[in-house]
Order: sequence, then C-alpha cells, then structure tokens
Amino acid sequence: MDIFFSYLIYFILFSVSLATILLASGSKLPPGRKGWPVIGESLEFALAARRGNPERFITDRMNKYSPEVFRTALMGENMAVICGASGNKFLFSREDKVVTSWWPNFIKKIFGNPSTGDLTKPHKVLAEFLKPEGLKHNVEIMDMMARKHMDLYWAPNQEVKVYPLSKKFTFALSCRLFMNIEDPESVSRISHGFDHILAGFVSLPIDIPGTAFNRAIKARSILHKQIMEIIKKRKKELEEKRDLAAQDLLSRLLLLVSDESSKVLSEMEISNQINGAFLASHETTSTAITFILKYLAELPDVYDAVFKVIGIGFYNSTELMEIANSKGPEEFLNWNDIQKMKYSWNVVRESLRLSPPAFGAFREALTDFTYAGFTIPKGWKISWTVHSTHKNPKYFSEPEKFDPSRFEGQGPAPYTFVPFGGGPHMCAGKEYARLKILIFIYNVVTRFKLEIVNPNEKITHNPTPVPANGLPIRLQPHQM
Repeated sequence: MDIFFSYLIYFILFSVSLATILLASGSKLPPGRKGWPVIGESLEFALAARRGNPERFITDRMNKYSPEVFRTALMGENMAVICGASGNKFLFSREDKVVTSWWPNFIKKIFGNPSTGDLTKPHKVLAEFLKPEGLKHNVEIMDMMARKHMDLYWAPNQEVKVYPLSKKFTFALSCRLFMNIEDPESVSRISHGFDHILAGFVSLPIDIPGTAFNRAIKARSILHKQIMEIIKKRKKELEEKRDLAAQDLLSRLLLLVSDESSKVLSEMEISNQINGAFLASHETTSTAITFILKYLAELPDVYDAVFKVIGIGFYNSTELMEIANSKGPEEFLNWNDIQKMKYSWNVVRESLRLSPPAFGAFREALTDFTYAGFTIPKGWKISWTVHSTHKNPKYFSEPEKFDPSRFEGQGPAPYTFVPFGGGPHMCAGKEYARLKILIFIYNVVTRFKLEIVNPNEKITHNPTPVPANGLPIRLQPHQM
C-alpha cells in the first residue's frame, strides 16, 4: 500500500492525540491550524511528500502564518514548526534543556525494547569510532570496497540503477566496518531485515500478519537474534585470541574496559548500538549518493569540474591533480587524499542543500517556553526542518540553481545549511557519511562518464527522496 493511503488510513483510524493544552490566560499560541479532527494536517503533509515537493507544506505555512513559527497537527500530536536560521539556532542551543528528542510511537513499537534509548545519543565508543580520528585508518578499506563494488556491479554493465546499488554498497561497507562481516550471504541476510524495518516506518501501523508493519516488527526480532549470535561469536573469538587491536565497532564495544566513568555494555546494549548505527547511516547516505550522481549526470559542467579536479583531466590544480597522478594501480586513497577533495565536497554539499536525504527531526517541549512572541506549551511536539532554510531566497540567492561556489570561503551563514542537524544532537555519523560519499563518487567519476536515462523520472519522498525507477544511468567508461 503506497504512502498516501498508509498515512490516510493511519491518521483517520489509529491516531489519538496525547497532547494537552495547559495555557495560562493571555498566553499566545503560534499561528496556524490543527486541520481535521484526529488526523490534523497529516494528509496534506503526506500528499506534499507523495508529489515530490515536501518543502511546499512548510513554505506555504511560513508565507501564510509566520516565517518564524507556525502550529500544525501531525501524527496525532500538537506540533510547532520552528523555522529559519534563528529558529534552528534556538533549538540546537537548547537541546536537553528546553526540548528533548522525540520519536513517534510507531517507530518505538518497531524497535520494541525501551532500552534502545535515544538514537541521537550514541555510546561514547560509537561516537569516538565515528570521529575523524577513529575513521582515518578505514579510508583504504573503504576505497578498496568501492573499487570492488565498481568491478562487480558497474564495470560489466552499460546501464545501472544507482539507488539500489548505492544501498548495496553502503550497507556492505557498514557490515565490514561495524561488525567485520564481508560474506555476501551474511550481508544480504542482515540487509533484508533492515529493509523490512525501514519499510515498516512508512507503512500502515497495524500489527496483524501480512502487513508491512507486522513484518517490520518480526524482522526486528529476527535481526536482534542474528546480531546477538554475531556478538556471542565475536566475544568468544576475542577471549580466545585476545585481539586487542581489533578495529571494527563491535570488537571495540566488546573490549570496552570498565572504569569509574563507564561500564561494560551488556550484549543487549551492544546490539542496540549496532542497530542504531546501521539505521542512522544506511538509507540517508545511499540517498545522498544517488542524488549527487543525478546532478553530475544532468550537469556536464559540474561533472567536468569534478572529473578534472580529481586529477584525470587537465585541470590546472596542483592541489588535486596529485590524487590520481600519484597513485599506483594497487594503491588506495588515504586520509590526506580525501582532504584535497574540496570542490567535490562543495558539490556534495550543494546536492544536500537541494535534495536533503532527511526532512529534519522532532523534539518535545520539556517546559513551557516562548519563541518569537508565542508560547509553546510543555508536552507539545516541535519540528525543525531543512525546508525552512535550504531553498529560502533569504539565505541562498537563486535557491533552485545548483551552484557549488556557495560553499567557497566562509560558505553559507550559520544555521542555514543543516542537513546533519546541529547542536549536541548533530548527526554523529557526519564524518563517516562524508568519507563514504567522497570515496564512492571518486570511484564512479574516475571510471565513467554518466548519462541520465530518464530526465523526467518522478521523485517521491518515502520519507527520504527516492527516484521512482531507481535512477537508471548509462555508463561510458573513460578511455585511459
């Protein structure tokens, strides 16, 4: 059942508003409307996403009610949408003081175990693993896997579908770095479970056999058992081999030594951390890669600039020409090479501005607070969204134009470009995503010229942007 009818039936039959307005006399709610009884404006939100224009829901209300904050009702909850750079700064600087992370009940039901906790607060071992210092030694592994992926799935074909292949690569890479698993059958089995879980997030939340929601809950249970088996096996291997130099995330979590400031994680807690890392890093990065390649295929000038600065062409850049020219046939990229890909990273950021993989995030008010002269009651849900700034002409001139030069020098004004969020809950995997994307793009562009098969392919949001046919692209290998 497509997302339109999923949202419609869900919000008509199963949403119950839990929020209560407890306002003193004279307090002032943000302008806006709650929409229909029970379902609120969820139908309008779903329709905008289905039509491939989710920002329309935000910009229409900013124009009608207020460019700073408006109220609506989504997922059975009273909700304030705080907009603009000032709104982003306000929320990001008040995390865990005025607002806290909030997840819809249907997502919590899929995860099942309350100990999963806040996915925006990774354990310190996971946080350290995802920092630049923790990722440097993985660059060669990531490049090696990208090359192998190109050899297996791209080079033998004249035409490929980018979206499913980017998902295949990003998941296989995470299996390798998070759990040191490379066996294709094991990777496919784990991936299958996560696919069911992700499908459950955007399905009708009816827990009866045969529904996508029920399959998601079952997949979560099966996946938990699979990962617990992997944890027990790895734990035994580490005890026998005493491999204290293990670099994958699972081994590092298992080798965590108890001290005054931390405790040894239980196997359940480790499983939750691994699951959270997969869910946070899989869909968004593969979506980002898909749309970057879409823009490169559609914009020859941008492609040529990336191609040349990477070092294959005759671009006069001593900084980046060395990336390709200095590499032997069996030599892989290293950390220093990645730091030289500045123009390529600007292209990536401009793609993230125009086609962000994530809508934003939700928060819950811990107390009554005032913003822009309006009162947000305790318990109300709050949303910040990329769509209030990324294409806003107040912050970006010619906002629909693809222009990587926006990110040269000091780049956009603070709190206007927020694909990774901000504040204490900024995406912990930002650097991991940067490396995956740049390394993958490097391996594609240095080997192929790209041509879009269907320039009018429909884009839907479910909830991330997805090309209806997987983005077919024709490949033209470079003549070296």
